[in-house]
Amino acid sequence: MSVRHQAELAKKYIRYYFSAGNRHSVHSPFVYTLVEEVLNRRGQLPAYAPIETLRASLLKSDEVLNVTDLGAGSLMGATNVRKVKDIVKHAAKPPKFGQLFYRLVQYLKAGTVLELGTSMGLSTAYIAAAGATVHTIEGCPNIAARAAENFKALGLQNIHQYVGNFDTELLKVLQQIASPDIVYIDGNHREAPTVQYFLECVPHLKPTSLLIFDDIHWTEGMERAWETIKAHPAVTTSIDLFFIGLVFVSPDFKEKQAFELKF
Repeated sequence: MSVRHQAELAKKYIRYYFSAGNRHSVHSPFVYTLVEEVLNRRGQLPAYAPIETLRASLLKSDEVLNVTDLGAGSLMGATNVRKVKDIVKHAAKPPKFGQLFYRLVQYLKAGTVLELGTSMGLSTAYIAAAGATVHTIEGCPNIAARAAENFKALGLQNIHQYVGNFDTELLKVLQQIASPDIVYIDGNHREAPTVQYFLECVPHLKPTSLLIFDDIHWTEGMERAWETIKAHPAVTTSIDLFFIGLVFVSPDFKEKQAFELKF
């Protein structure tokens, strides 16, 4: 990520921080309860510790991987030879997001989760540790193989990995698995593909499904993608947490609602 990009993102975050609401600004009973029971419950749980121990180990690893980047480009520059510790430092979501995913899985009683973008598998591990069966797609074979080692080290056996380009693999996986309770789209990070992945997922969703989008403010293109997704007729409720966006498609919500909340 360039210095200019960092500065632009910081400005966006400051605007978000001072404009985003909290539970007192939420008039939806569903979202209010979600904030109280999930977003604001940040205490440590025993299931978090092994994953964070693994993270700490990976952040010290000088192991080098040859990386195939099929998305919008690395946050670390153009090189395709990267250290594991750098991948984790720059590409992995911070602990609070993995722990949020864990709580969302348990709160929504999600049995099947589809993830686009495995990376080192830390978010995947949180989702699997919460009890869901995870189907995760990774574009780079070497990263997928390294993530598999991490899952083995954690003793997680409820993760199914797929390797390939999302453009060709997503529909194949959707046709093979049960309708996902949660879809986490954390890859490519370009406007048109992000919208396309969403559109491909929509026919396969349950009425109670949640979609999570990563880096919705990363670029102007991703912000346009987020606005397009929010406006789609299938979307009834959206929650902007700045670094990620949550989208619900439940027909039980009679009016389209959009929230921007601090997290």
